[in-house]
Amino acid sequence: MMKDLPVQDFAISLEAMTDDEIFMTMAQLERRSETAEGDAQEEIFARIALTEDLIEQRYPGQSLTPYRAWKQRQPIL
Repeated sequence: MMKDLPVQDFAISLEAMTDDEIFMTMAQLERRSETAEGDAQEEIFARIALTEDLIEQRYPGQSLTPYRAWKQRQPIL
């Protein structure tokens, strides 16, 4: 599972993901960040930052707008 990968391997795996997979990963990380504490929280925030960076690279000048739009279209999120 992605959460078990070391942060560097996680960053590499993000590159191969589709947009939907990246957005789903971001949503999962956000949910996990709400309950994590200490070192676990820091690691999750590092993964969120990497995911945000990739979204911004794929959608230059749009910040996280594509992710937010995707999130609004999801019935459960």
